[in-house]
Amino acid sequence: MTLSPARVPATGVRRLTATLYGYSFLDDFVLLYPVYALLFADTGLSLWQISSLFALWSITGILLEVPSGAWADAVSRRLLLWLGPLLTAVGFGLWVLIPSYGAFAVGFVLWGAGGALGSGALEALVYDELDRLGAADRYARVMGRARAARLVGTTVSAGLAGPVVALGGYPAVGAASVLACLLTAATASRFPEHRVRPENGGDSWATTLRTGLAEVRRDRSVRGALLLIPAVAAVWGALDEYTPLLVRDIGVAEATVPYLILLIWAGVTAGSLLTGPAERLGTRGLAALLAGAALALAVGAAAGTTAGIALVGLAFGGFQLAEVLADVRLQHRIDDSRRATLTSVASLGTELGTVATFGVYALLGADSAHSTVFAVLAVPYLATALVLARARAATARP
Repeated sequence: MTLSPARVPATGVRRLTATLYGYSFLDDFVLLYPVYALLFADTGLSLWQISSLFALWSITGILLEVPSGAWADAVSRRLLLWLGPLLTAVGFGLWVLIPSYGAFAVGFVLWGAGGALGSGALEALVYDELDRLGAADRYARVMGRARAARLVGTTVSAGLAGPVVALGGYPAVGAASVLACLLTAATASRFPEHRVRPENGGDSWATTLRTGLAEVRRDRSVRGALLLIPAVAAVWGALDEYTPLLVRDIGVAEATVPYLILLIWAGVTAGSLLTGPAERLGTRGLAALLAGAALALAVGAAAGTTAGIALVGLAFGGFQLAEVLADVRLQHRIDDSRRATLTSVASLGTELGTVATFGVYALLGADSAHSTVFAVLAVPYLATALVLARARAATARP
């Protein structure tokens, strides 16, 4: 049977999105997620040691983020997408086989490297494949659903983590996490990739990086869209790592912690699914979204109750929605040949902001409760909302 021209793109979009949603779900279907901070604490690590591990994770991303994005533009994005989860699987295996500060550090380096390989490459591959199929206008909706699939993976893993810990302890959740990484790599090998590269191999990754950075310097709109991503993503991405400690401080049992983490991520999932309709939000609407989420974070964290944790989930949902919208703005403004590179530059900014947040958290957490630190770290979002509102007002002036 011969497919009609309309049927061919539709089939291609379905194949791409099915692979993307499966990959996204499995990539975050990691039972260690809701309990690894507890694993570190139960191993005897101090708050400073735990924060240093999170910082090492981010520093690894900082060092590899941009070179890996340029490498993805120079070679194959699909290659990096299946290689990354294999490195992460090795790291998780080390955590549960030889739990110690050194093993945790090596595991975070491998996890950071694996994340850097996929960061930028995934967004670039999806956008270019949709564009090839004449469906680039679906990017926001598709990536919003992909984020939702990730969050479904996170929430399901949070729901399973408690019973699995009760049955087999940390080794059981570690084994399940390694298996999830292997399945993620297998799914990544199914991504379509039709990007045509020159027969001579094209530019080296270093050349790709230089031309990408030149575009950022030259184009103010690209620069603004690029800077917005770390402004939105960095702080709440760091706070996510401390949510089990925040939840435990309200006085719930250890086995209840994963379920309240699930409540938080249910809010984030809802935020992802609103991406399509929310794409119509302008700069002023985005500013209002960030301000509202910041207030929900501060009030919810300070409450010290289950209802307060629900407000934290609502805030995280707002930040997740804003992060996807910021990514959409960037993708619409950059050139195909440097898409992974500039997306990785934005991710580099996020990693730098995340490392700074880990440091601030460790300093504030030495003398303050986790609830207080969460409330204080809502302030950067209020500042970002103010900057966006002022930029919109300046643009509106005659």
